[in-house]
Amino acid sequence: MTDNSPDIEQKNDLARIEALLFVASAPATVTQIGEALSIPIKTVETALIELQKEYENKRGIALQEHNGRYQLTTAPNFAKDIEKFLGIESTARLSRAGVETLAIIAYKQPITRPGIDSIRGVSSDGVIKSLLSKGLIQEVGRTDGPGRPILFSTAVEFLQHFGLNSLEQLPPYEVAESENEQPRNSLLKD
Repeated sequence: MTDNSPDIEQKNDLARIEALLFVASAPATVTQIGEALSIPIKTVETALIELQKEYENKRGIALQEHNGRYQLTTAPNFAKDIEKFLGIESTARLSRAGVETLAIIAYKQPITRPGIDSIRGVSSDGVIKSLLSKGLIQEVGRTDGPGRPILFSTAVEFLQHFGLNSLEQLPPYEVAESENEQPRNSLLKD
C-alpha cells in the first residue's frame, strides 16, 4: 500500500481555500488566505492555480485574480442566466468614449487623466467620472510630478464586466505602424 497522505492533504487544502473564498466578502490576497488557514504561501499559490484550472470553462463559478487578490465569481458565460434569475437588467452599455478610455487605462495602468487625454486627444473628465461611478476604475495614488495628478487603474468590477479572470486575459496590445513612427519636423533639415 502506498501512502496518499500528501495527496489527501493537498485536496483538503484546496477545499479549505475554496470554502474561504466562497465566504469572503472581498477579494483576498495569498498572504491573507495562508494566514487564515495556517497554510504556507507556496501551498496557497499552488492550490489557487489548481482551482483556476478546475474552474476553467467547466463550472458555473470562476476564480478571478486582480492585483494579487482572488475571489470566486459566477462564470461569465452564465451572466444572462444570473441576470434573469436575479431580475437584473442587462449590464449597462458603455459609450464609445467609455470603452476607449477603459482600454487605455487597462493597457497603460496606472495612468493619469492628462496621460489619458494625451492619448485620446480630448478631455476625459466626464468619462472618468462615469467609469469611477460604475466601479470599473479606481484611484490608486498620485504621481510625484507637478500638481500630483491622480493615477487610475482598473477595478475588480472591470474584470467582472468583461468576463475576465485576470488582466493577463486581455488580448495583446498591437501598435499600429503609424503610432511607432516618430513625427518628423519639417522645419529642420536632415
